Amino acid sequence: MHETMMRRLTGVSGIAAAAAFIVEVPLYFLYSGPPPDANVLSRLLIGILGLGCLIVFMAALRELVAVVRSDTAWAGSLALVSGLAYAIVTLVSSGLEAGAVIAADRPVDPTVAVDGTYILYGTVSRMLAAMFLTATAYAISRTGLLPRWTSRTAYALAAVDLAFMPSLFFGNTPARFYAANGWGTTALTGALLSYWLLAVGITTLRSASRAPRTLTPPAHPRPIRP
Repeated sequence: MHETMMRRLTGVSGIAAAAAFIVEVPLYFLYSGPPPDANVLSRLLIGILGLGCLIVFMAALRELVAVVRSDTAWAGSLALVSGLAYAIVTLVSSGLEAGAVIAADRPVDPTVAVDGTYILYGTVSRMLAAMFLTATAYAISRTGLLPRWTSRTAYALAAVDLAFMPSLFFGNTPARFYAANGWGTTALTGALLSYWLLAVGITTLRSASRAPRTLTPPAHPRPIRP
């Protein structure tokens, strides 16, 4: 596969994932009390679709890093693995929330009622997101495949995620900024990641006009003749 095509796939999937997350986050703030089931299930569905696009973005980015500079492929692999773990944890949390809403006979706020998601959306996700962003930032800076601001902002966002990891010690009130399931720990960090992903996706898509490099399979060693 040509580098140009890979850049396009990375860019388009990143933009699609970011768009889904940007639409999803405001839906959490439409109601002061327990939201109607339609609101919860709609935002979860949008988020699930966004996570699917995010997985494509991470896989394509890993291959792109390997094409541009093969000795940095390990960083791309680390970004893929940690990002995939982040997506899986978030998908599990979404499943728990959706199950609670579907099973309840009245409107419930799953951000409070489903206590199993407190640190999944919070501390665990922040650690995995920080790993993904750090590995991605390193890979970008070493390969030079994107402008420097993309790696620098990724490092900054990773630091923000790490700063929210201790939030599990500060209760479970979503209205609080710094809590296990607080809006700062979950919504703010998610929004920052979304807009970073949007900017990186657009930048990667625009960079597809570079001279392509062809991704060719490794040559087989010649057989040793007796």
